[in-house]
Amino acid sequence: MKKLLMASIILAGMMGSASADPQTIINNIASVPGKLHNHIQMEIEKTKEYQSKNWAKMKEDFLKIKAKFIKN
Repeated sequence: MKKLLMASIILAGMMGSASADPQTIINNIASVPGKLHNHIQMEIEKTKEYQSKNWAKMKEDFLKIKAKFIKN
């Protein structure tokens, strides 16, 4: 059901008005997989960057806490 709704929204957005050129509609539909792939790749890169920053901060914080409680 969710997939059908999503497909309907995408098609409605691509068609715009009833007077749209059929070739334009076909081109828009054909370009969806490439656009989706690019979007997913950008999200993956943003997630990797966010995670690396958070891991570095967490490591730094852990070392500070460790230094407070464990003295050599």
